[in-house]
Amino acid sequence: MFVRYDRTMNRLNYHHLRYFHEVATEGHLGRAAERLNVSQSALSTQIRQLEERLGRPLFTREARGLHLTEAGRIALDHAARIFATGDELLATFAGEGDAAPLRVGSQSTLSRNFQLGFLRPVLEAARWEIALTSGSTATLLDGLRALSLDVVLTTALPEDGDLSATRVDDQAVGLHGTPARLAHETLRDLLAAEPLILPTDAAIRSQVEALFDRLSVRPRVAADVDDMAMIRLLAREGLGLAIAPAVVMADEIASGRIATAAFDLAIGAPFYAVTAARRFPHPALPLLLSGGLPPGQGTGTSAP
Repeated sequence: MFVRYDRTMNRLNYHHLRYFHEVATEGHLGRAAERLNVSQSALSTQIRQLEERLGRPLFTREARGLHLTEAGRIALDHAARIFATGDELLATFAGEGDAAPLRVGSQSTLSRNFQLGFLRPVLEAARWEIALTSGSTATLLDGLRALSLDVVLTTALPEDGDLSATRVDDQAVGLHGTPARLAHETLRDLLAAEPLILPTDAAIRSQVEALFDRLSVRPRVAADVDDMAMIRLLAREGLGLAIAPAVVMADEIASGRIATAAFDLAIGAPFYAVTAARRFPHPALPLLLSGGLPPGQGTGTSAP
């Protein structure tokens, strides 16, 4: 019989949880007791007290050893994450940080090729796990302020003066497509004749619309796309000409499957790595950043 504790009583005993974690990992009470340098009876008592606290049996006891119940598997999953977080905490304040993953937020419209290039120094160092999250810039910056992210990759400067933005790259934006679609004498002729695949990224789109106004042309838009990977796929399939940074099409351009029009659009795409001021920044950040705009310099628009 298992006793359910009242909410007003003591909370979870993490000492019991640690003992449970060791037994569940070993799968054998005797080996776990030897490893922990305690008696089997003492260890068994600790496990029983945890089971009473949770109100569920965590093991089935069989002749060949212990087997986790469904509740035991759930408890082990939580215990593993709890102790991994504790290890990260200790490593952070010890100035090591090797156990903590580098938590990167990436604007969902960013090129995967660009993300890979940005992260390559950390990947090659092979010291840190990378946890990569994609989403809207606003959501990612909220995560940065809440310290759940270490750095955010975006094409727009943040308006928040408490955040710092490092301009890590500038990419020229061009017209890319299958060679057959590029056979036009002028840029205006090209834009007027061929369907376009346009990014919804505000930093690029505003410049694209200004280009259309300068040339007095209203192109036929085949697709408005918020994912650079999809822009790449549509252009590769010959469904239109993509307006995008060349890094998006790097593999297809190298193979000759996609070509770039010989017209200068005079459009650039800045890429920023945004960080929050922290007393204990992740030790991998110096590998990625070479210096940024000081707090208070964010304007919400792309820098020249």
